[in-house]
Amino acid sequence: MKQPPLAAYVHIPWCIRKCPYCDFNSHAAGAQLPEADYIDALIADLDQQLGAGESRELVSIFFGGGTPSLFSAASLDRLLQAMQQRLRFASDIEITLEANPGTFEQAKFADYRRAGINRLSIGIQSFNPQQLKALGRVHDDHEALAAVDMARRAGFDNLNLDLMHGLPQQTLEQAMADIEQALALAPEHLSWYQLTLEPNTVFYSQPPQLPEDDILWDIQEAGQARLAEAGLQQYEVSAYARDQRRARHNLNYWQYGDFIGIGAGAHGKHTHSDGRIERYWKTRLPKDYLDPARAFRAGNRILAQEELAFDFLMNALRLVDGVPSHWYSERTGQPIEQIASQLDATVSRGLLQPWHQQLRTSERGQLFLNDLLQGFL
Repeated sequence: MKQPPLAAYVHIPWCIRKCPYCDFNSHAAGAQLPEADYIDALIADLDQQLGAGESRELVSIFFGGGTPSLFSAASLDRLLQAMQQRLRFASDIEITLEANPGTFEQAKFADYRRAGINRLSIGIQSFNPQQLKALGRVHDDHEALAAVDMARRAGFDNLNLDLMHGLPQQTLEQAMADIEQALALAPEHLSWYQLTLEPNTVFYSQPPQLPEDDILWDIQEAGQARLAEAGLQQYEVSAYARDQRRARHNLNYWQYGDFIGIGAGAHGKHTHSDGRIERYWKTRLPKDYLDPARAFRAGNRILAQEELAFDFLMNALRLVDGVPSHWYSERTGQPIEQIASQLDATVSRGLLQPWHQQLRTSERGQLFLNDLLQGFL
């Protein structure tokens, strides 16, 4: 079976402070970050993972967190050089860094660009001062605007803004004002998604007052229409982009590509040459990840044959245009005819388009994606 494209995810798990809605593997930074030691560990982690060699070129790298922009450009440059010595970079590789709008991070944007990072993803979340406070963000609305200006001055011409809606006590007018401000900044990409209350977060145990369902629906409809009018086309459940600016790294996830995962709590996916598909995850706590006596890998599992349809479709069907049907067999090793009856039943329910050329949801299927996927469990 032909191996799919390959990307890399690097997790940096520290933040200035933990946001009350965040369920990612992030931890409040102390007075001194173990930056050099952590870069050493990331390189050692990569070396362990590449023991058998890797001939595929790397199409993208994503620095996520946490707040990766707490690390210096020099440290990230050292890691990127180590990665390039061990892996073949695509000539047009996309290298994304998640950054927060705080003044401390902004000052380093030009250095990140010189280090080879060519895409920034800035965690704005809202431009409304009251909403930012309710979300526990460490920046204000002025710093949010300044961050975008600083990114442009640093030479970034591929910029994503993270924006949330359905915020505590948010009105339709407030949500649309956030969209208008984001559009005024002319980002190439917008991640626009609804706040959800996730387990193991402060908001889950102490829920804020969120908008009623009818307001959430009005926000979703009005927001999607306005973004389309402005030339940001929706291509995934919560992703909007201008032409040729779709996030290559995230597309690789949704198109069932492989990805190397390094860093505390990072996950990865590997398609073996014999067709087995493996998912794995790394030691979660930074202190354990940095302990030389512990293994980086915390666990792994080979997906059973009966799991592959669900695993593939829960990614591919997030895309508005879906994926070519022949990718199913190419990337799972299973003939698509094995799930033909389930696909036909899903078409009959009005959740899936006729599937022989393209695996793609209907408009109704996008709204009820979880219901659609239940048919493949």
